[in-house]
Amino acid sequence: MAHFGVQIFPTDQTIQPVELAIAVEERGLDSLFFPEHTHIPVSRATPFPGGGKLPEWYWRSHDPFVALAAAAAVTRKIKLGTGICLIIERDPIVLAKECASLDVISGGRLILGIGAGWNREEMENHGANYTHRWKIVREKVLAMKEIWCNDEAEYHGKFVNFDPIWSWPKPVQPGGPPIWMGANSKWVFDRVAEYCDGWMPIGGSGSGGMNNMRTALEARGRSIDSLTIALFGAPLDVDAARGRIEQGFTDLIFGLPQSSRDKVLTRLDEIAAVVRRLRGAFSE
Repeated sequence: MAHFGVQIFPTDQTIQPVELAIAVEERGLDSLFFPEHTHIPVSRATPFPGGGKLPEWYWRSHDPFVALAAAAAVTRKIKLGTGICLIIERDPIVLAKECASLDVISGGRLILGIGAGWNREEMENHGANYTHRWKIVREKVLAMKEIWCNDEAEYHGKFVNFDPIWSWPKPVQPGGPPIWMGANSKWVFDRVAEYCDGWMPIGGSGSGGMNNMRTALEARGRSIDSLTIALFGAPLDVDAARGRIEQGFTDLIFGLPQSSRDKVLTRLDEIAAVVRRLRGAFSE
């Protein structure tokens, strides 16, 4: 059976993380995801991938790990995820510590959704190299896995390099929190197959994408059955959502509006109603 969650930019202009997390768990949903942007440069040449003017919530969002920690403190069941964490902008030793700490505090409920991001100026403010962003992401992920899994961890790459270190706590989840990649490019299949536990394309991917992912996984001795495939931006329609599950998506993540508390909760009720119908349909 598929799992169902929601995502929203947690800002100072909408429902706050604690109240939202409680509401999500009360309605029987499975997960809550928060995106990340540390800031948006005032002078920016990089176009918004969504087209048009960049929405204000991109520069008003809370730090996702602070928001998720608050959510963890008031819930017991729901998974708590980044959707996505811009690893390119973070120090891997610090990020490994943050993830391990949150995984322990939440009782093993963290999902680390990752990506390289799209905003060149934002990355460069952090000293990141836009041209080599995916190579850097790969090394940071592999370095974090070393820290999570080894008492004396070390990593020696082109972009990440450190001699043996001690770093605790270790995550509750064996091997660390599951890593889901949020990307839709033609290179995503090999990247997921090499170092990720899940794939979460925005808007999904057709049968060709599923086939490409299956091929990439098999080339590395993995099965697609071992991979979580989450649809970000799932359709709020029973028949359409059911079709995406039948296509192979294991998780559907519905979007919440960047609006008032009442409008967010109204949409959450609508999502919960659709989820109940989907669960009923697949239990028949």
